[in-house]
Amino acid sequence: MATYKYVAKSSNGQTAKGTVEAKDSKEAVEVLRKKELIIVTLEPLKKIKGQPTQVHTTKRVKADDLVIFSRQLSTVVEAGIPLVNALDIIAEQMEKVDLQNRIVKIRDDVEAGASLSEAMSKDKGFFSTFFVSMVKAGESSGKLDEILERLAVYLEKASSLQKKVTSAMIYPIIVSFMSISITLLLLLKVIPVFKDIYSGFDAKLPVPTQILIVTSDFLMKYFFVMCVISGIAVYVISRYAKTTKGRRLFDRILVKTPIFGPIVRRVAISKFTRTFATLVKSGVPILNSLDIVGKTAGNILIEEAVENVKNNVRDGENIATPLSKVPIFPPMVVRMINVGEKTGELEKMLTKVSDFYDVQVDAAVSGLTSLIEPILIAFLGIVVGGIVICMFLPILQISSIIKA
Repeated sequence: MATYKYVAKSSNGQTAKGTVEAKDSKEAVEVLRKKELIIVTLEPLKKIKGQPTQVHTTKRVKADDLVIFSRQLSTVVEAGIPLVNALDIIAEQMEKVDLQNRIVKIRDDVEAGASLSEAMSKDKGFFSTFFVSMVKAGESSGKLDEILERLAVYLEKASSLQKKVTSAMIYPIIVSFMSISITLLLLLKVIPVFKDIYSGFDAKLPVPTQILIVTSDFLMKYFFVMCVISGIAVYVISRYAKTTKGRRLFDRILVKTPIFGPIVRRVAISKFTRTFATLVKSGVPILNSLDIVGKTAGNILIEEAVENVKNNVRDGENIATPLSKVPIFPPMVVRMINVGEKTGELEKMLTKVSDFYDVQVDAAVSGLTSLIEPILIAFLGIVVGGIVICMFLPILQISSIIKA
């Protein structure tokens, strides 16, 4: 029999320290898990030296890295490996030095006696309030491995939804940029050449050609000034958009935009319901869940609605009533939440709503791509084709005169 020294967390979050006798470390882990303890460290009575603390950076990382970290940590915790050893294992597998430094720092904090959620809360650039709250709920319930797996699934779905919307926007943005670039190239470089050629003609130019030349002259004369004004306008608008009034105005305009509005609305509802469902299912208190959902909504209209819901719930009222007063939430969503509250299956209803809107977003994104492509091609053809016709119109007229 060997004696092992351990540090663990009880179901109520208290730190427990002591020793346990067992044939090997595997048996010691089983003994402690039967006591419903989350093992932080487990080592022979002779202390094993840990890794030195490395520099902890604040550089943000990709969502995919967080998904991998969550799934790996869930696997090793479920296998009964102590947290400190588990974090060591994960840090060794990380290819990015920045991620290794972060995980090693968390490992050092945990070994020093902090809970996993406390250690993660120090790294705001990697772990959001939502993530930390979920981990804290897992520590309190003794189901840390299950909560981490649920986190990984949630992050994967959220990341997948974001990538679909982003990929749908890339094509129209590229085509729009090319259209504007070609148009400016024609107006600033090609048309002045034709203007010099036409200046030798002893004839009046067609009206479309004259308008095109005047436009070209104006752009060449004031192009730099227009760029400066545009830059200042973008800066002022971006600064205003960061204020509460600006966010409210832009979010309201965005959800009412004919083509993009429905997609923005569906993405916001999907994110709201899935985040809320994940927190409720993980045992995070309703008020705390609403606070986190509001901060991570990404839309101030939903954020303000959630704040009203939180105040109503604090006063003993339900969730559905204040949501029904916000136009961004369709009646179906409000009614399903209301049914979930009455039947005690709020998490189940929220998940169904989120799954439904994920499908709706997929369909809307596919439809948007199919719609935007011909519109942009038509725009490019009309603008560029119109410019080319206007440039060659005098030549065509001269040709017809010569033939006559």
